[in-house]
Amino acid sequence: MDAISKDMPIGDVVQKYPETIEVFLKHGLMCFGCAIARFENVEQGAMAHGINVDSLMTDLNAAVPQTSN
Repeated sequence: MDAISKDMPIGDVVQKYPETIEVFLKHGLMCFGCAIARFENVEQGAMAHGINVDSLMTDLNAAVPQTSN
């Protein structure tokens, strides 16, 4: 199961997984530091900036340790 989902607020993702900052930057999504990032989810942020959501999600989840249940 993926650690990060499309509906997670960007701010929560960055706070929980700081290693994702590099991924957001690579994809051109630099709003993780702005106030809206606390409320806007990953999918909304990607769509607002014309970023491929699926590609972003793949890279975000590849950047964080995966846990198995």
